[in-house]
Amino acid sequence: MSLGEELHLSSLYLFGKVNKVAIKALDILIVEDEAPQREILAGFLRKKGYRVKEAPDGEKAIKIISSENVDLMLVDLKMPKMDGIEVLKEAKKINPDLDAIVITAYGSVESAVNAMKLGAIDYITKPIDLEELLILLERVSRQRDLIRENELLKEQLEEKKVFPGQIIYKSQKMAELINLCGRVANSKATVLLQGESGTGKELFARLIHNLSPRSKKPMVVVNCGALQETLIESELFGHEKGAFTGAIQRRIGRCEHADGGTLFLDEVGELPLSLQVKLLRFIQEGEFQRLGGNQVLKADVRIIAATNRDLSKEVEKGKFREDLYFRLNVIAITIPPLRERKEDIPLLLAHFLTLFSKENYKSIKGYTKEAFSMLLRYDYPGNVRELENIVERAVVISKGDYITTDDLPFTLGEHETKSLSKENINLKNKLEALERDLILQALEEAKGNQSKAANKLGISERMLRYKLKRLGIK
Repeated sequence: MSLGEELHLSSLYLFGKVNKVAIKALDILIVEDEAPQREILAGFLRKKGYRVKEAPDGEKAIKIISSENVDLMLVDLKMPKMDGIEVLKEAKKINPDLDAIVITAYGSVESAVNAMKLGAIDYITKPIDLEELLILLERVSRQRDLIRENELLKEQLEEKKVFPGQIIYKSQKMAELINLCGRVANSKATVLLQGESGTGKELFARLIHNLSPRSKKPMVVVNCGALQETLIESELFGHEKGAFTGAIQRRIGRCEHADGGTLFLDEVGELPLSLQVKLLRFIQEGEFQRLGGNQVLKADVRIIAATNRDLSKEVEKGKFREDLYFRLNVIAITIPPLRERKEDIPLLLAHFLTLFSKENYKSIKGYTKEAFSMLLRYDYPGNVRELENIVERAVVISKGDYITTDDLPFTLGEHETKSLSKENINLKNKLEALERDLILQALEEAKGNQSKAANKLGISERMLRYKLKRLGIK
């Protein structure tokens, strides 16, 4: 079962104060000028539990969208008077949140792609594969449920009057992770946040803390990689006066400060083995001793750890205790790098431009087309943190109303040049080979189930079947 399916099935029970969230059946509008096809499709979907409205033409469809609730529109591209593209444009003006699937003949796939640029989420070809259509509708339903749940999560944050650093996103991956954070927040389970540097692990830790019953108590942060080995134990558990040279008075450790709240152990993979034993005891028993002291102390702390290392491999190398790894890895949340969720980049670019323009007393209106294109193509090895730094630098040095390529670091252009220089004239063959490898990997992981494989790849099952045929994969 995929994470999206798991979230959908569990959506009846939601974050703390929010008791029940009913899964809402989609309100579907079928816009089709051929009455027999429209009526057959409408009857089929009604039997499957969907609420269905029908429109014989674009004008009627616009009237329905203007006056009634519609979640999703199934619209034929080729219709007299007002074609599907025009209907889609007008419908989006009335309801920007309206989802749309366009119906097209095989010969007009290019028009369907244009419709997707205007906001359609997918297209389906005639004759309609009803099984494929149901898969598409289920995906839309899951996504809409996810959005509703995340809106409730946001309301809960506002009720608690806590405003953590913003997590800016548009991608399905991030929506699912935020939803998962909301579901684990009420538990006492230890959470392990995994991901590359700069992906925002601390923001996710604060989100979990602020949604939890511990939100009125502190979230104490310990960066395990930034402290000298000799000081980490004192930082975590404190020390008594005279415990070591320079210990002129008692010091309360971070675990005591976090009592009743959350202890966030950033870069936990950097902890020395000698201290891992004491941390394990603290997680298991809630007990510890200050350095140089004999008294056994207790603290009620929820542990959230983060790492950019593969701790399972560190265990194999003998650099991390296996028992501690399993204690930390009760709930594992892996935050994807920015290059795997590029649909989030435009929102992040807009957010940081507004933020740093305000901080630097500038009124920069946006990015030039060339600069924006370059920023979208860049892979961001430093993830969101690198993107943030690039935009801040550009705002500071910019002389005009728009960020230009001259305001961007030279390494951006250098990165593109290096990437291009590695390619030869057989770029098409290389891309096809990469595409083939990814599809085969997804099929292997899904044990041959095309629906699950398509979900892993982030494409429709129809598109997967098309690619299998084009690439000759059986």
